[in-house]
Amino acid sequence: MDTKKELVVPRIENGTVIDHIPTEVVYQVAHILGLEKYEDEVLIGNYLSSQKFIRKGIIKVKNKYFTKEELSKISLVAPMASIINIKNYEVVEKLEAEIPDHIENFIKCMNPMCITNHEKIATKFDVVDKENLKLRCHYCEKFTTKETIRFCE
Repeated sequence: MDTKKELVVPRIENGTVIDHIPTEVVYQVAHILGLEKYEDEVLIGNYLSSQKFIRKGIIKVKNKYFTKEELSKISLVAPMASIINIKNYEVVEKLEAEIPDHIENFIKCMNPMCITNHEKIATKFDVVDKENLKLRCHYCEKFTTKETIRFCE
């Protein structure tokens, strides 16, 4: 008799599930959200079978709901992700990652001469192309792209 064994991951009572994360950015999403320092249960699954994609990643975070800024961070690296809020084991809200029109404080300007890299000034960007992810710095007007994006520490 051939029986398959599966690892069963428990549902979370309260918290957030980030689903449909591209496999190549799962750990980047966890890092930009600071989950390596989060002191409750965090489950990271990668290269899981998916009906929507061939393979996907998923992150479950117990007792945590993400802020608008954190959701914006997710959208920049995983624009196809779904954010599912759980309360008492029930889905109470399901959101699709959505790239905002403006970004402040958490993206670093790639221009070494930008004032934000020399003085304590919050960065500000306008999103000029959501499909290809192109951001323009409010101060120096240089562009940051998906390939060059860096998050502030």
